[in-house]
Amino acid sequence: MNIRQVLMLASLLVSSLANAAEPLLEQEFARFEASSGGTMGIAALHLESGRSAWLNPDEAFPMASTYKVPIAVRLLSMVDDGELALDQRVDIGTEEYSPGSGMLAKLLDDPGLSVSIHNLLEIMLLISDNTATDRLLDTVGGGGAVTAHMRAIGVDGVRVDRPTIRLIGDWLGVEDMPSASGRTWDDYVALVDALPEAEREQAKFAFELDPRDTATPRGMAMLLEKIWRGEALSSASTDLLIEIMERCETGEARLKGLLPEDTVVAHKTGTIGRTTNDVGVVTLPGDAGNVVVVAFVKNSDLSGPERERAIAEAARAAHDYFLFTAGETSR
Repeated sequence: MNIRQVLMLASLLVSSLANAAEPLLEQEFARFEASSGGTMGIAALHLESGRSAWLNPDEAFPMASTYKVPIAVRLLSMVDDGELALDQRVDIGTEEYSPGSGMLAKLLDDPGLSVSIHNLLEIMLLISDNTATDRLLDTVGGGGAVTAHMRAIGVDGVRVDRPTIRLIGDWLGVEDMPSASGRTWDDYVALVDALPEAEREQAKFAFELDPRDTATPRGMAMLLEKIWRGEALSSASTDLLIEIMERCETGEARLKGLLPEDTVVAHKTGTIGRTTNDVGVVTLPGDAGNVVVVAFVKNSDLSGPERERAIAEAARAAHDYFLFTAGETSR
């Protein structure tokens, strides 16, 4: 055996050990994948001990709205660098409406809407408002700038490419989006209704194969770990981001669904088509520490509640496993 073969063998061994750090928990994850109705990607990383468990850790999954976490990190890094200010106000007109939005969509009929960057950040993460997301994504320089920032802070496997208006359009099969002049939800409905059903279905399957706006469980876990350890942002920005994510109002049946009442979870959900996600950090009781949990489901034909149940079971398994083995150290 030559030196190159020895190095390759050593690399494979290290990779195998890293991906099978907690085999009992990984066996549970595989069981939950079967009940998700699709392909499931899971990361569970105990931050204090470094122990971890994985399922399909390096496979790419559509992030859906979990991609708002890397957008938030890019935004707050610019605040840290003095390029933006949280109290800076942004004008938003009706032409900037994005589908799937919450609060802002109801306010855009009022002329002269001006919202602070801080408020846009909050509603992007709390209620997943897409108009706020696209406005902030434009403010930070677009998807390419977010992806470049991920690489700059040492996060691989996470890429942001499109605003939500384009992402949803691609999923629906709408090639020519409404012009940025007075577009409304009715514009989207008319375009979608005009598409043959076969084209819509083809677009949805093509969307699931698209490498854009995807993350691996390992990459997303790495980002969350860096946020939690204060390695991605200043102390003030880290505290702000975690505090907002702890108040997330979506996905109560996902990571939090089967956890003990009052468990603190800083998280962000994402949903589109056959994809259902939730990613965050679960705080264990007492001095047991904190666990990064990433749960992605793609290509599932089961109902939303059934997918959410698989995510909730994965989170509960990670919670209990690391709680009851909290005294063990990294292997």
